[in-house]
Amino acid sequence: MNLCWNEIKRKSHNIRARLEAFSDNSGKLQLSLQEIIEWLTAKDEELSEQLPIGGDAGAVQHQREFHQAFMEDVKSRGPFIYSVLESAQAFLAQHPFQEPEDTLTDGKEVSPRRRIFNVSRSVWKQANVASDLWEKLTARCVDRHRHMERTLERLLQIQAAMEELAGALEQAEGVRDAWEPVGDLFIDSLQDHIDATKLFKEELTQVKEGMKQINELAHQLAIADVHLSMENARALEHLNSRWKVLQGSIEERLKQLQDAHRDFGPGSQHFLSSSVQIPWERAISPNKVPYYINHQAQTTCWDHPKMTELYQALSDLNNIKFSAYRTAMKLRRVQKALRLDLVALRSLVEVFREPELQQGEHVMDVVEVIHGLTALYEKLEEERSILVNIPLCVDMCLNWLLNVYDSARNGKMRVLSFKMGLVSLCNADVQEKYKYLFHQVSASGGLTDQRHLSLLLHEAI
Repeated sequence: MNLCWNEIKRKSHNIRARLEAFSDNSGKLQLSLQEIIEWLTAKDEELSEQLPIGGDAGAVQHQREFHQAFMEDVKSRGPFIYSVLESAQAFLAQHPFQEPEDTLTDGKEVSPRRRIFNVSRSVWKQANVASDLWEKLTARCVDRHRHMERTLERLLQIQAAMEELAGALEQAEGVRDAWEPVGDLFIDSLQDHIDATKLFKEELTQVKEGMKQINELAHQLAIADVHLSMENARALEHLNSRWKVLQGSIEERLKQLQDAHRDFGPGSQHFLSSSVQIPWERAISPNKVPYYINHQAQTTCWDHPKMTELYQALSDLNNIKFSAYRTAMKLRRVQKALRLDLVALRSLVEVFREPELQQGEHVMDVVEVIHGLTALYEKLEEERSILVNIPLCVDMCLNWLLNVYDSARNGKMRVLSFKMGLVSLCNADVQEKYKYLFHQVSASGGLTDQRHLSLLLHEAI
């Protein structure tokens, strides 16, 4: 009996020692895990309380340095956390808790084995919580660090781009400020200024792309919840405003130059405005055909006032008995009114040598007709050394050609019609006129076909 009792006491003592050692080890482990959980929770809250990433490179660099110090602090705690988690893993390996918890009845004490299982379960829960908090904190630290790096890179790009664009805009604004007023430019130089302005606009393509890129970078930062600092936002807004004003200035300059070139350039009809006197005004329809406004009578008509007077004068010749003489007198009156009685056929031939007047069936517009007539009357003034009212002669002759070959005022006529009208009234022998006109529809062998001959007769009649 004594031996049995002593054996029981020895085993009981060993169990007590093991329980005390288990309780001591598990208690220290649980305290360490709880300490880690509290520290990680505090650090997670501290990370959440950090200010949003700033919108200025200097501010982000300062925040990055602060965050790096924060990460170093977290990293320095890593070995201890890993050591405790490894201890917890070793503890759980020695004291598993797979068995389900016993449902205790009232009045029963927890068995030592069940107490070990409960402690193991508590350690397992604490270890899982600590591990999750550690992984979450380190991941958040890395994400914020990467976010700062990307933000800093974009902010540096924005600041460098803004400095470069500011210089480019300043240079472009200098060119704009040096522009002469359109009203002070020579008419002959308008096309050169138009070309220069278009080239200047094309050269600013890089500035346009730079502005687009810098605004896109700012938009990307805004999407990432990073807003530019007040200084950067104002600088970007100022650049956008300057760029918008510069674009508007270029478009306005180009429009003014093109309008001036249209109204006063070589292709304009502005110089013909002096062909009429007050109260008349020469106006132009959309298809470039001129018409005339009488502001006093508040009427409009297709015929030039002088042409109207000429037609009234022609009616006075209706009392001539024979139609051949009557027609000849009327044509002579028109010829002299248009000053074509002073134009020799050879002068017309030289004017007709222009490339656009070589194809008889080519259709001319009003501007081309005016160019041809202007060249003709300028040549007449030079050859005869006489003063010719070129605007009036051009406008009158244009009016007559339109009445004969474009009575509907479509603004188009064939080259052959243009030549036929002028050759018919020029100062030359009739046979020379016939030969020249037939040559316009004949082939290289001096022969023509039925279609071209019909076209010639149609224009003549």
